[in-house]
Amino acid sequence: MKASSASHIDEVIARTSQRLGGAFADDDLITRSWTRCVTDHGLDPTRAQPARVIEHWQLREHQEQIESFLRVARAGMEQLYKRVSPLGYVLLLTDAQGVTVDYIGNDQWDRELKRSGLCLGADWNESHAGTCGVGTCIVERTPLTCHQGDHFDATHIGLTCTTAPLFDPNGDFIGVLDISALSSPSEKPSQHLARHMTVMFAKMVEDANFIRHFSDQWILRLGVDWALVDVSGECMLAFDADGRIVGANSGARQLLVAINEDGSAQPVLGHLLTEVFKVTMDDIWHVARAGMTSDRTVLSTRRHELFYAMATPPRQTPARLAPQAQRAAAPIACPALDRLSGDDKQMLRLLDQAKRLVNKKVNILLHGETGTGKELIARALHDSSRRARKSFVAVNCASIAESLIESELFGYVAGSFTGARGKGARGLILQSSGGTLFLDEIGDMPMHLQTRLLRVLSEGEIMPLGADMPVPVDLNVVAASHRDLRRLIADGVFREDLYYRLCGATLHLPALRQRSDKLFVIERVLQQEGDQLGINAEISAPALALLLNFAWPGNIRQLRNVIRFALAVCDNGYIEPLHLPSELSGEEELIADAGLAGPPVTTLLQSDVSGAMVQAQTLLLALRRRHWNVTAVATELGICRATVYRQMQRFKIVSPTRQ
Repeated sequence: MKASSASHIDEVIARTSQRLGGAFADDDLITRSWTRCVTDHGLDPTRAQPARVIEHWQLREHQEQIESFLRVARAGMEQLYKRVSPLGYVLLLTDAQGVTVDYIGNDQWDRELKRSGLCLGADWNESHAGTCGVGTCIVERTPLTCHQGDHFDATHIGLTCTTAPLFDPNGDFIGVLDISALSSPSEKPSQHLARHMTVMFAKMVEDANFIRHFSDQWILRLGVDWALVDVSGECMLAFDADGRIVGANSGARQLLVAINEDGSAQPVLGHLLTEVFKVTMDDIWHVARAGMTSDRTVLSTRRHELFYAMATPPRQTPARLAPQAQRAAAPIACPALDRLSGDDKQMLRLLDQAKRLVNKKVNILLHGETGTGKELIARALHDSSRRARKSFVAVNCASIAESLIESELFGYVAGSFTGARGKGARGLILQSSGGTLFLDEIGDMPMHLQTRLLRVLSEGEIMPLGADMPVPVDLNVVAASHRDLRRLIADGVFREDLYYRLCGATLHLPALRQRSDKLFVIERVLQQEGDQLGINAEISAPALALLLNFAWPGNIRQLRNVIRFALAVCDNGYIEPLHLPSELSGEEELIADAGLAGPPVTTLLQSDVSGAMVQAQTLLLALRRRHWNVTAVATELGICRATVYRQMQRFKIVSPTRQ
């Protein structure tokens, strides 16, 4: 055992048994927590507890409980992270139970952060994690810093965690905002700035959520500074048309009280504004009429406190639309879908439709050119739905051998054919039951299997090969094709009745060359590929111009391959034009001008030469990332294992274990 851990354990035992004070600013608070850990939670400081991280489906349940709050909080977290990330901090947002429901961190430290419990889904409740920023904040309901040796468990003494409690618009505790670092100066005062910023942004998140929650009510803003009343939100009261207070933010709950006729004071919620301030309702409506102008009214409370005041009206909604109908019409929050587009109108319209479909019992058909991201959309639909805790099963109907596709899809019982597994096999369709079945390149499915799939969709049951009885299946299908299925129907190679079963809703993905947010797509792919390699990827302005002006016949898939290639050949993750494949950098035109060789550029774009080079480089990088695990590489690239082996043979790629 390390000496630092041993001395820490000795101190915990001494302070909890003798209730001694120390030199920490939060000494009483920390000592109380250490005592709770021993007496209430039964924790042993000599027994290290690994970080507890819950399953994905459990995390989804926790997120769904506060989904609307998460949308507001995320914006504040992103602003805070911009300010603290250079100092090595990561951000956690937990719910009232201590489960991390949102997280922003540096992927370069991903493994160490996860090992320390600084990750999505980590459970920091004091009852099992011991004294820590989140768990102790949940109990104490006050901002605090749990710095290094303040932690109860010796495995956490390298961390510094600063937290602030979060309350909903009704004053109920809703969660904790936490900024943490794996390492920091040993002195606790070094975290004063971190504490100040955590408290400040927690208040900003609370107030933004307050305004969202009471958007249908009048909101009275109060402040001691004339110039900052409309932005500070120091005190905010939501009130109805009768002047009755229906909501108060944290500042108002702490500073304001209502005075009854007998002179007694009570919390302001439920009381009239005239019971808090020395005003009539006419005075309040005068404040409301002043709006955002320079006319600021001074209101005096019945305890003689003075505030500058302004009021904002409720958001207007169409009178003909009932509130229930408005809620039903609005799409739900879907972060997985929102991450797929910038400001392109076609994509925003598609994603808006997708959000409205995520939990509907409707099969979806995705149309788009090869490489436009149909599987990304399908997976985002799944991750955004109530089916997210179940399996997402992707099947490329064009890559599975026709002789195997029936057994792969429908499964089989033991002994149903020569070479079958002794215990049989569950097919991919049955594996997707309750989740999502993604059928890519559905237009390449053989006709006889189309008939079987149609029966599955219409009857809700599946008959494995060799089985006597059908098996019920809860099926949700997202199909995709780059081919015109209507033309395939006219050619007699695709069933029309299956087409109408699959296209309960049809979404058309634009080609990359048609999108106005190419810069967003390029930056996102660059960040993803850089994160995969553990480097801070950047691109020069000339190289970026080449990417923006290229036609991208292979769409996002081709873009991803190009960036992978560039990152593989560049230095320190900085991409310049010379690192791009020749069809982008214009090398072919130079060769042609020199009279050395070659067809025109437009012909080269359609050739397999440069595409094969990128494909080989992509495969090699994936094999190295996955330590030559062919199954893992096949999963990452979305192809079958047999295809990986064929490509390795084609490109003469040999595993180092076989050399």
